[in-house]
Amino acid sequence: MEFLYLDFLGTPAWMWLAFLGAVAVLLLLDLGVMHRDAREIGIRESFLLSGFYIALGLAFGGWLWYARGEEAGLAYVTGFVVEKSLAMDNIFVIAMIFAYFGIPRIHQHRVLLWGIIGVLVLRGIMIAAGAAIVAEFSWVLYVFAAFLILTGVKMIMAADASHDVGSNPLLKWVRRRLPVTDDLHGDRFLVRLPDPATGKLKTYLTPLLLALLMVEFADVIFAVDSVPAIFAITTDPYIVYTSNIFAILGLRALYFALSALMHRFVYLKYALAVLLIFIGSKIFAADMLGIAKIPPAVSLGATFAILAAGIGASLWRTRGDRALATRET
Repeated sequence: MEFLYLDFLGTPAWMWLAFLGAVAVLLLLDLGVMHRDAREIGIRESFLLSGFYIALGLAFGGWLWYARGEEAGLAYVTGFVVEKSLAMDNIFVIAMIFAYFGIPRIHQHRVLLWGIIGVLVLRGIMIAAGAAIVAEFSWVLYVFAAFLILTGVKMIMAADASHDVGSNPLLKWVRRRLPVTDDLHGDRFLVRLPDPATGKLKTYLTPLLLALLMVEFADVIFAVDSVPAIFAITTDPYIVYTSNIFAILGLRALYFALSALMHRFVYLKYALAVLLIFIGSKIFAADMLGIAKIPPAVSLGATFAILAAGIGASLWRTRGDRALATRET
């Protein structure tokens, strides 16, 4: 059993295996027990599931704090909060994808769950590559920081721009090269249908699979922002990966809880943009102050303050929408 204590990316192998085992158990329970049959997930259940995953993620942060110290615990919590917040922006895009393909709520859970499984692999590859690059070339952190600042500025300038799913280059390529059905076929990703030209059975992609591909593509795009953001907070691969994955595990539940309320978060994109600018600026500010890095407690406090300001201002700005909805119901 000595291999369990071997160092892997700065962390004993048993800690990696324990984390991945816990994630596998959660996914098996979700896929095979709680949601074995296709059904629509209600708002109440969504909030409960989202609260469960948030509590689980924070509990892991508490254990990490106990096992590896205050700095590691604070870095994890900061990364978890940042990743969870950026995931909220991803919800906007996911909602547009489902609306574009006309995916009913009863089948959205299946797309999101398989999407999360794909994200676990994709994020692992991206984080491992990022950790290797940062370990070999420390100056890359300054590139990440500059990229985050530019991304934040771009988000502010394009905060009101709409997302056109139909113009996605991956979707256009799939539709040109592969047979695709126009109609849904229940919760099936692939379906066998007669070829109009030959009459022989042929495998077609359904809109449900196209939605899954778009969700995965959207996560890759968002990971370009979120992975540099977490590396700007900590370069510990274990903290980077675990904070990412715990934030993503609750994305499905968070989607069903907030998709109907996203119109109320009108200033969220601005808050996320400011947050990215702040995270990127920390590295340059630390050099100007002549310190190794900004203290984790300061980063966590500023992160909470930025997000609280954005969410609070959004809810205050749209308070009339809630009153109108109450009168209509």
